[in-house]
Amino acid sequence: MPALHSPGQTTCRGHIQDPASQRLTWSKPPLNVLVIRKIRDETLLEPFKELCRFLVEEKHLMVYVEKKVVDDGSLMSDESFSAICNQLCTFREGYDDISDCIDLIICLGGDGTLLYASSLFQGSVPPVMAFHLGSLGFLTPFKFESFKTEVDKVFEGNAAIILRSRLKVKVVKGMFQRNEQLFTTQENGVVPHNHISNEAGKITLQLQVLNEVVVDRGPSSYLSNVDLYLDGRLITSVQGDGVIVSTPTGSTAYAAAAGASMIHPNVPAIMVTPICPHSLSFRPIVVPAGVELMITLSPDARNTAWVSFDGRKRQEIQHGDSIKITTSCFPVPSICCHDLVYDWFDSLAQCLHWNVRKKQTRLTDASDSSETEN
Repeated sequence: MPALHSPGQTTCRGHIQDPASQRLTWSKPPLNVLVIRKIRDETLLEPFKELCRFLVEEKHLMVYVEKKVVDDGSLMSDESFSAICNQLCTFREGYDDISDCIDLIICLGGDGTLLYASSLFQGSVPPVMAFHLGSLGFLTPFKFESFKTEVDKVFEGNAAIILRSRLKVKVVKGMFQRNEQLFTTQENGVVPHNHISNEAGKITLQLQVLNEVVVDRGPSSYLSNVDLYLDGRLITSVQGDGVIVSTPTGSTAYAAAAGASMIHPNVPAIMVTPICPHSLSFRPIVVPAGVELMITLSPDARNTAWVSFDGRKRQEIQHGDSIKITTSCFPVPSICCHDLVYDWFDSLAQCLHWNVRKKQTRLTDASDSSETEN
């Protein structure tokens, strides 16, 4: 089983642990490894077979894979792999619970494989080792060419770990009843609502989200109009195409495209980013990780809203429904290739080409400098 230890003091804020620099050690050798492979990508067949063969034959581990991966026709037709294939343990998402028996997760593909791995574990998550075999690879720092060496290093222990915080999200249907009296705006810009009363409702969905929660206008041609609460206090109304609530990990995804700042995953925070707001002064904001955010439809909203979680489970939000968002107690322990600082800045440079521009040439004549200064 894995254990995390920090070389320095760790701080806690309420029930949320500051994701400080951690190291991975094993209280006993890992036995069960989950391998997640990007589906419908033929280029990953050979890396997948190489990895499984290595884990089964050389490391003598129990390897878990999704049933639909094993049922791949190209894989089943390979007779040389059939002996290994018969030793793989299979599971089906939504039917089989493997959360208590996995010691390590290995992802082959792009960033989506890490998001998918997170969705499989709604509680504690095993350490995740992600190999870059997809299109972007911001969250996948390892190169597959040296996979045996890298896996051996992880099994030896003391690998650098970054705890990627997740969001705990609840969708509550019929939580509020609308009142005919709408809101009044105060001079300080904080708006107390009179339309909220008779708190009740039923939790219809509860999820752990690694990247972001997106609330948008859906197919409607009208602006979305939702209210944003922080710890029970109405902060503002969002009028535009929608709003993104993201983790630091998600700040480099959709939020970055919408103009948000990029936050290092080691920073305990939640990013709130409007999508095309109908206001020149509505900029993205960063709030403490320990707060509770709540999003509801404004009482005068002309249409419903739609919400999605890491791009999945999209559903409609009606008047009286609410979305409650807090920082989860169950982060994703992501294994670093080098360390948590170098990996992040390397991904910024290699994947997003951060601050790439043509260099300004230096002055070749000293007289040019004096003329410029004058």
